[in-house]
Amino acid sequence: MSAVPESRVTGTTSAPGKRPVTSTRHVWTRYWAIAKLYWFSREKWKASGLLVLLILLLLGQTQTEVLIVQQTGEFTSALAAQDADRFWASIRKCLYILMVAVPIYAVYYYLRNKLSLLWRRWLTHHYLDGYFKGRVYYKLNSDAAIDNPDQRIAEDINTFTRQSLFFLSIGIGALLQLIAFSAVLWSISRELVYFLVIYAIAGTFVSIFFFGRVLIGLNFFQLRREADFRFSLIRVRENAESIAFYRGEALESSHVRGRFGKAFQNFDRLIKWQLSLNMFQYAYGFLTILLPSAIVASRVLSGELEVGSAIQAAGAFAAILNALTVIVDNFEDLSRFVAGLDRLDTFSISLTGTAAASVKPATTIESIHDSRLALEHVTLRTPNQERTLVTDLTLSVNPGEGLLIVGASGGGKSSLMRAIAGLWNNGTGCIVRPVPQEMLFLPQHPYMVVGSLRSQLLYPNHIGQRIPDEELLKLLEAVNLKDIAGRFGGLDTEVDWGKVLSLGEQQRLTIARVLLSKPRYVMLDEATSALDISNEEAMYQLLADMQSTLVSVSHRPTLLKFHHQVLELPGNGKWWLHPTRDYRFGW
Repeated sequence: MSAVPESRVTGTTSAPGKRPVTSTRHVWTRYWAIAKLYWFSREKWKASGLLVLLILLLLGQTQTEVLIVQQTGEFTSALAAQDADRFWASIRKCLYILMVAVPIYAVYYYLRNKLSLLWRRWLTHHYLDGYFKGRVYYKLNSDAAIDNPDQRIAEDINTFTRQSLFFLSIGIGALLQLIAFSAVLWSISRELVYFLVIYAIAGTFVSIFFFGRVLIGLNFFQLRREADFRFSLIRVRENAESIAFYRGEALESSHVRGRFGKAFQNFDRLIKWQLSLNMFQYAYGFLTILLPSAIVASRVLSGELEVGSAIQAAGAFAAILNALTVIVDNFEDLSRFVAGLDRLDTFSISLTGTAAASVKPATTIESIHDSRLALEHVTLRTPNQERTLVTDLTLSVNPGEGLLIVGASGGGKSSLMRAIAGLWNNGTGCIVRPVPQEMLFLPQHPYMVVGSLRSQLLYPNHIGQRIPDEELLKLLEAVNLKDIAGRFGGLDTEVDWGKVLSLGEQQRLTIARVLLSKPRYVMLDEATSALDISNEEAMYQLLADMQSTLVSVSHRPTLLKFHHQVLELPGNGKWWLHPTRDYRFGW
């Protein structure tokens, strides 16, 4: 199969690495690369056992279908012969068959759904491990080839496991039907068998080569555009207050409508192609009602075959045709499945760090773990290599001797913090830093976790630990938030803290986290910018009394007394290092 590039769908040019799969062989290669993860995991025996049970149930289904077709022909012939005993005996046999068939079908669908659920659970945990390992979730933000990773984990995995078992079951079922009903049909009419094979091959060829390349491409881009549309609505909800302050409703509405417009245009073309496919499928299917009877009609009319034999021939013909045309009948779902498979495969490759679209920097800053914090001849560049932020920076932050980073807006202060944290490594030189557990970074906009007030205080190093309520309440009082627990109903109240607390309250809450964690180094990137001077000095005094080493980004002269050195970044790649006592703010 091949897929339509985006340029042929909407008139735009798609970026390299963003196109759907281009060959059937490649589809199977990609599918197996994802599927084998589960089938060779620790759960392989349980999964294999359930799969064997599914196959046995499919055998039972096929056998009951053969028996039903035989009895249908039998009681039809009995009616034509006006043989009452023969008719009612056949009806009783049908009822006995149904008593067995009903539980077989019910248990089959339950086990298929159960195996799909177990597979989804394992694969979701596997992808989440890769997503959070090595801060891949952060690095993917700069990878334009991976859009909406949340959808790939939440929806594409679910579709992959569910549809995999669906197509596997109908494939095995089709093979069993082909074997079981071929003998029935061959004994009635060999001409029907020959015609059936030619008819099935022709229908499959038309489906794959005429509809396949277009529908797979359209479904691939529909998944992306629906996700983009949903994401634009999520951004509005998450930034509602900022948009309201700016009165940006018109622009945001235009942006959301634009995303929806792209999804609408692509889907409009998709349903037009589906219309053509449906017309072909229904015409193809309806002919199967007439053709078996037409082919054997002369033998029935001549008395060579009973009427019931014609009914059996029609049933066997339909069953074998369904087996041979499983691709034709399910092509619409199959095209969506292949489109989602490509998205999941590219995401999987990105998680393993081998994405072809990922451009690795020619040089990287070396990282060494030690008890001290130091930068040795560090030249820092932006991830896209377009700008050099700092050139040949060398400094050491000894324990107990804080560093204040100042400079013009856009001068690289926050970027240097990212480099110290290990988030950015484009450049040269070496950064010596303590182990991550001994450092805590506080950004300007605090992160409020989902959960209770207790969870906010325990994040990230004490989640799961039981800290006495008295100690937590004292922490809140220390950061001037003593009324917050009573205001919201206690430490275990769960609300959206990012919305009910002001930015200043959130910043003081993160200071409480630091006081609880007691790291050796505290990195503050304008982490108290929303506080008034007296509150800010009080927070810094608490940190200084804890005897942690402070590295701060700030524009306020009042913080000089809490640091021993000042690093000045003018924004042109140069830098100056001053003792605090000699430094005067010029910004």
